[in-house]
Amino acid sequence: MMSINAAVIDLKRLELLADGNTPTHALDARAKVLVTFVFIVCVVSCSRYELTRLIPFFIFPTVLIALANLPALFVARKIALISPFVLMVGLFNPVFDHTDLYQIGHITITGGWISLISLFIRSLLTVGAAFILIGTTGFAAVCQALERLGIPRIFTVQLLFLHRYIFVLADETSRASRARELRSCGKKGFGVVSFSSLVGHLLLRTWHQAARIHTAMLARGFVGQFHARRQSRFGVVELCYLLSWSSLFIALRLFDITGTIGKVVTGIIP
Repeated sequence: MMSINAAVIDLKRLELLADGNTPTHALDARAKVLVTFVFIVCVVSCSRYELTRLIPFFIFPTVLIALANLPALFVARKIALISPFVLMVGLFNPVFDHTDLYQIGHITITGGWISLISLFIRSLLTVGAAFILIGTTGFAAVCQALERLGIPRIFTVQLLFLHRYIFVLADETSRASRARELRSCGKKGFGVVSFSSLVGHLLLRTWHQAARIHTAMLARGFVGQFHARRQSRFGVVELCYLLSWSSLFIALRLFDITGTIGKVVTGIIP
């Protein structure tokens, strides 16, 4: 139950971070969405063996966390939650990929280990960029920006409903889990039978609660459109923000800056 409550609190805290007053928060959401999209495309398009070329991309989340005054430890903790899942995805890379890439003394580093590390770094960068986007913009503003960029409204509204109903599901799960613990007299529960019943009741309670919320929204004049808390327009500042970051990402993707710096350093230092 405590883990469920902690997850809900973290989700709400991530949304509250979007109410900041920094220049990054004040930018139009469309500019931030497009920059994040270009960043993710450039990171994902890197080859599985291009490990060193991913390192310079860390400048983007680092600079944004500093400029937006986001709590770095909080963001890092949220990103770390996906680490076990990423490791499970690439767990068998070292088993099937035996291509010899590097030789350090008597130790041979195969392509499987490089691809596993590359997958892990790319997941950290992309998920971190998504968290930072939400933390500096807000989920409603992101959905509104997607709609203004041409994404069909039915998709953006469904995406926003999904985000809203996560809190409904979490609240109902917390109540059901608390009731189950109270009826088990301090034990872990009454076994699989009670757990299956709990899941069924949870589905029904969440469904009815969502229906009541939707009815209340219709009674208040909801017509299928959400409004973000902060309204802005795409101006010169947003254009400069988009062009500068996008140019940097494309340059980092096309040119091996890390390798060039390494060659310069090794050429100067004997």
